[in-house]
Formats: sequence, structure tokens, C-alpha cells
Amino acid sequence: MRLTAMTDYAMRLLMYVGSHPDRLCTIAEIAQAYGISEPHLMKITHRLAQQGWLETVRGKNGGMRLARAPQDINLGAVVRDTENDLALVECFATGSACTLNGQCGLAGIIHGALQQFMAHLERYTLADILPPAPAGTGTELRFVEPAVALASAGMKH
Repeated sequence: MRLTAMTDYAMRLLMYVGSHPDRLCTIAEIAQAYGISEPHLMKITHRLAQQGWLETVRGKNGGMRLARAPQDINLGAVVRDTENDLALVECFATGSACTLNGQCGLAGIIHGALQQFMAHLERYTLADILPPAPAGTGTELRFVEPAVALASAGMKH
């Protein structure tokens, strides 16, 4: 099994934004940090915002921030939202034409493995994978509610 580049980049994007809770992050800076094309990252940002993982702010000083606290962003849920197809074998797909239906024990085993994989991811949140704040800086990663951050910046939500 292999997750798509979209899921990989979505996790990286969430980690980057989650590591900078004190400001808006831009697509350009994240693309440069990870060597990802900006148009590809824009597509991922849009999807994560649609799913409620990110909040985007348009305009000259715009960017993105987490829409939820890192401990409220479940990794399994993000994977489910970013993977278009978790049908690991042909017989899992809608409208499957598998000729072995009813005669194959492999599908049940693969299905069980996928369920265990997703259950494992669902035990973790973004907070579990964020890097620790640099030692001695006195800074800690903390989530600021988007409406509070906008109000303190003099912006309307």
C-alpha cells in the first residue's frame, strides 16, 4: 500500500502550518520549504480548507492557519479526506468485475489489514507529529482560535 503524493503533501503542509501557530503561512513559503510546486500545493490547500482542516485568508497579507487545534486534527481522518481511493485491490472498487467473488479469501484479509492501518492512524493527531519547539526559546506551539486571531489582528472573520 502506498499513500498518494496528495496525502503526503497534505501532512507536510499541516505540519508546517501547525509549527507556525503565531502567523499566517503562505503557499509560496511552504512550496519552497518542501520543494513542492505551488499549483499542486494550492490544490491541496483548497481541499484541506474545504474539509475544515485549514482556514485561508485572502489578500496581500493573507495565508493559511490551522482551523482546529493540532490535537483535534486526527491523522486517520486527514488520510480518509485526501485519499481518493482506498480500494487496495480491484474487488474493493465500486462495480468490480472480479471473477473470484465468493471464491477468494484474500479480500477479507486485505480489508482487515486496511482497517488495522486506519485504526492505527486514528490513534494519532497532528499534535503527535509536530516538531518540538526549539529548546531554550521559551516558545511553545499553541493554537490560537481563528476568530480570536483575526480579531486581534483587526480583521473580520
